[in-house]
Amino acid sequence: MIRNVTCLLLLATTLSIAHAQTFRALVLTERGGIHEPYVVAGLAWLDSLAAVHHFTFDVINNTEKINDACLAQYQVFIQLNYPPYTWTETAAAAFEKYIAEGNGGGWVGFHHATLLGEFDGYPMWNWFSGFMGGIRWKNYVAKLASGRVTVEDKKHPAMQGLPATFVIDKEEWYTYDKNPRPNVHVLASVDESTYNPRTDTTMGDHPVIWTNPAMKARNIYILMGHHPSLFRNPAYNVLVRNAILWAAGKKTRKS
Repeated sequence: MIRNVTCLLLLATTLSIAHAQTFRALVLTERGGIHEPYVVAGLAWLDSLAAVHHFTFDVINNTEKINDACLAQYQVFIQLNYPPYTWTETAAAAFEKYIAEGNGGGWVGFHHATLLGEFDGYPMWNWFSGFMGGIRWKNYVAKLASGRVTVEDKKHPAMQGLPATFVIDKEEWYTYDKNPRPNVHVLASVDESTYNPRTDTTMGDHPVIWTNPAMKARNIYILMGHHPSLFRNPAYNVLVRNAILWAAGKKTRKS
C-alpha cells in the first residue's frame, strides 16, 4: 500500500497493521524530469510486489523528513532514482549512520543514486562516493542502448532465479572516473560489446550491480533504472524483487 505520509506515525495505526506486514520500506523518489515515467512505473510495480509479500511502503519526494527517528522505523530504504545531492544535512547524517551501523536496516539504490559529483551548485558527497566504491560520475549513453548483463555472483540472494545473462533494453548506461570493483563486491556487469546501438561511452570492465560489504547495513546498487519498460522485463523484476527482500532481511527465492 502506498502512503504519502510523514515519518511521524500514530501508534494505533502501526499496531493495527503490524500483524499483517512482514516489513516496512521508505521510498525516496525523484519526481519530474526524464526519470518521471520510470518512477511512476516503479511505484505501481512496488504496489503489486507489496501486496504479494505483505509489506507496506511510504513515499517521500525529498529528504526534509529524514532523520534518525524516521529511518529507525524502516527495514529497507529504497532510493528510487533520487540523486546523492539536494539532501539536508540532517538527512545525510542520518543516512550515513543508517548504512554504517545497520541496526536491522537495508538499502536499495537505483540508477541516479550514483550521479556523484558537483551538480546544480551542490558539492560532491564524499561519503556517498566512498559508499559506492570511491567513484565519480563521468558520462552516460545519452541515446540509450540495450546491453547484455552477466551475473558474476550466482550465489548472492539478489541473484537467485536470474539467468546467467540477460538483456536490458533502453538503458542510459553510466560510466565513472574509476572502476568501483576494487572497493565493492560486484554482483553483475554489462558486456559493453553487446551495446546496441554501439557507443564510444564505455568503461571496459563495467560493473552494474554491486554491494559494499564494508557497511553493516545490507545494501545493493542497481545501475539500470532509466526507462519504464524495465518493469516489463522478467529478469529485471526478479532482480528488483530479490534486492528489496534481501535488503529488508527476508528470504529470496529461485523463481
